[in-house]
Amino acid sequence: MSNIRCTTLRFNLDKPLDRAAWEHMQAMDREIFKSYSQAVVLAVTEFFKRYNRKNDDPYFETREREEQFVEQIVSAVERALEKALPGFLAACFSKMVMPYNVVPGAVGITNTGENNTSAEDIDMDFVGG
Repeated sequence: MSNIRCTTLRFNLDKPLDRAAWEHMQAMDREIFKSYSQAVVLAVTEFFKRYNRKNDDPYFETREREEQFVEQIVSAVERALEKALPGFLAACFSKMVMPYNVVPGAVGITNTGENNTSAEDIDMDFVGG
């Protein structure tokens, strides 16, 4: 005996929500969704999972938005670092390279204090200050 249940699904195209659902069903990627049944099962399952989670945890959506916001910040910082890091490292390495016959700390080599940085020199705009 088969464990399959059949039901009828009806879309009233005069209702905007029904029409939107119908249009999504017509435009779905057949490589991903093999049938209407698979798409409906996935949509209903995800909807009720989210609905029940929201009812169990009233702050679920707020926390979810915060996590998305944090992910956007992390991604933006990663992209900025990817762009800035090569130039920064090149500048650091160029300051570190000394002639091969000069030994740091040897007589005649002094620290001029050119690389001293104070807290006032740091751009704090990234923290909203």
